[in-house]
Amino acid sequence: MITKEQLDLERLPRHVAIIMDGNGRWARKKGNPRIFGHRKGVATVREITEAAAELKLEYLTLYAFSTENWNRPRTEVDALMSLLVATINKETKRLMDNNVKLKIIGDVNALPGPVAQNLHASIEKTKNNTGLTLVLALSYSSRWEILNAVKHISEDVHQGKIDSEGITTEIFETYLNTSGIPDPELLIRTSGEYRISNYLLWQIAYTELFFTSTLWPDFRKENFYEALADYQKRERRFGKISEQVAKNTNVNS
Repeated sequence: MITKEQLDLERLPRHVAIIMDGNGRWARKKGNPRIFGHRKGVATVREITEAAAELKLEYLTLYAFSTENWNRPRTEVDALMSLLVATINKETKRLMDNNVKLKIIGDVNALPGPVAQNLHASIEKTKNNTGLTLVLALSYSSRWEILNAVKHISEDVHQGKIDSEGITTEIFETYLNTSGIPDPELLIRTSGEYRISNYLLWQIAYTELFFTSTLWPDFRKENFYEALADYQKRERRFGKISEQVAKNTNVNS
């Protein structure tokens, strides 16, 4: 197992995104209902958030609930929403203690009233924290986000606020939920699945991907360090060749 001391703290990513997968399978293996796995998964969220804060990462984005997840059985969705409210109420003090700021991306209007109210209260309470920014993707899908951005751009073009010929990548990104947040350098997916699942499709154009068979409830900070260590072995070229990357590194060092 990788330890924190084995990481190069000068070469950590600013932003790590995680697809937290495997709660249901973890519960079934133990003969328990799926919600039991989701409850256990909350403990992992706490541990990984604290690990990211200790490493002084700037952003950690967690895929907590997709727009497609609304199609799950009503009993599971209701249980997840209740768990979310309880978790927010319980963990906000911990966020404050760790100087963590909470942000949300996704269709918040689709969330039940109590969930949205508790989220907004936690966001307001933590807004002045200056450490890690924890971004929860709730009722989120990347296709929804991109389509929503296109609709708002179209409205602004129609109203003459912007010129369609002048729309750049930078302007388009201001219409995304992640406006102001840097693209993740590393995306981790647990549970052995090799899919992106409609997550941050625009933002991960040049993101390094790390897949692990570990189910999310079993994912510990040492697993997180392993993903970070693997990231540090990679050469991020952004379409360039190795010699160009090495030259730029030497110039900037």
